[in-house]
Amino acid sequence: MKVTIIGTGYVGLVTGACFAEMGNDVICVDSDTKKIEMLNEGIVPIHEQGLASIIHNNLTHGRLRFTTRIDQGIKHGEVSFIAVGTPPDENGGADLSNVENVARSIGESLEGFKVVVTKSTVPVGTASHVAGIIRETLDKRGGQADFAVVSNPEFLKEGVAVRDFMKPDRIILGGDDERAINLLRELYAPFNRNHERLIIMDVMSAELTKYAANSMLASKISFINEISQIAERLGADIESVRIGIGSDPRIGYDFIYAGCGYGGSCLPKDIRALYQTAASNGYHARILEAVDLVNNDQKKVLVERVVNRFGSDLSRCTIALWGLAFKPDTDDVREAPSRVMMETLWKHGATVKAYDPVACDAVRNIYGNRVDSMLYEDNPFDVLEGADCLIIATEWAEFRGVDLVKVREAMAGNVVFDGRNIFSPEIAGQAGLEYHGIGRRNMV
Repeated sequence: MKVTIIGTGYVGLVTGACFAEMGNDVICVDSDTKKIEMLNEGIVPIHEQGLASIIHNNLTHGRLRFTTRIDQGIKHGEVSFIAVGTPPDENGGADLSNVENVARSIGESLEGFKVVVTKSTVPVGTASHVAGIIRETLDKRGGQADFAVVSNPEFLKEGVAVRDFMKPDRIILGGDDERAINLLRELYAPFNRNHERLIIMDVMSAELTKYAANSMLASKISFINEISQIAERLGADIESVRIGIGSDPRIGYDFIYAGCGYGGSCLPKDIRALYQTAASNGYHARILEAVDLVNNDQKKVLVERVVNRFGSDLSRCTIALWGLAFKPDTDDVREAPSRVMMETLWKHGATVKAYDPVACDAVRNIYGNRVDSMLYEDNPFDVLEGADCLIIATEWAEFRGVDLVKVREAMAGNVVFDGRNIFSPEIAGQAGLEYHGIGRRNMV
């Protein structure tokens, strides 16, 4: 099948590469000329497991191409996926200007019957809005083309997005045009062989499902973080509580790990957008509001403890930071807790030495080269020399089995603030470390 993907961010690149991997003829479109040149050379601008090899393989076999010409893409694709960014607007809702511009471009180039799919995370009602823009643009140019707009929200986790696409939990299609649904059934058939994963519903429900899913995940994280605050004040251990409640199959163990807050491009943005959507429709979504507030506060907890331990003036302190990405196996630092920590530590005068295996360049692109910040990506022990304390902000696998005695020996101080509860308080204490976790007992 001839497929067009408009937008080459996380969602667009993974979608295009995986469709090409299944034998489809895919064109990916983006307005960023430099990015398109890099992609055509096989250089992948994001860190995502398995993605680079799939892109290289399908470029070599001619199933995947990249272009800046959206008219070429629209004429090529039987199905065109809109996967452009929808950043937050000034009110916390989703900025649809990129989606609207794509819709106009589709209307200007549409010929025959085409299926247009909204893959970007968009507010409820966007598919109808897109259809209206395409129809208006067609009418202005006197076009006779026919089209259908379908909502097909993505449920990809950064770091394992290729795996999620290839083996999806569910494939949701929102639409009522039988031609479009049947075409998408055919396109998704290779991903649907083990058992039926397609769930067909109306457009509005499909759009709301995406926001509801991410809001539920964010709610579980903020809930366990709130319980961790209560646990600390009562002398309970959040890890014991987590196991106790997770054993209930109605709750489960996923997304109930206490820590220093969630980040990334999805959960923070989506929960605020859904809150704003509710408000614009006359409803105050109090749970969504609280989830966001709790998360914002949780990102500040570790630095508050650093200040309580070392004082407000940190100009003589060197802080080691393990982890910059918002989660392991990605270089994405959007809304990452590490950024809140660094910015606050800098305000208090601290020098920050940070290690992350893949996200240092992303941080440099945001903050530039600072005299009070040093970034390392080769060895986590590089940042420990001269450090008064260590903060752990990302649960990279390489941190979990680290020799804590060597950590203590490498540091100038002995204080560890574990924002992901990856160490045992008892073992840390035996190694000579003063350990502070999130909601943990036996803090030495």
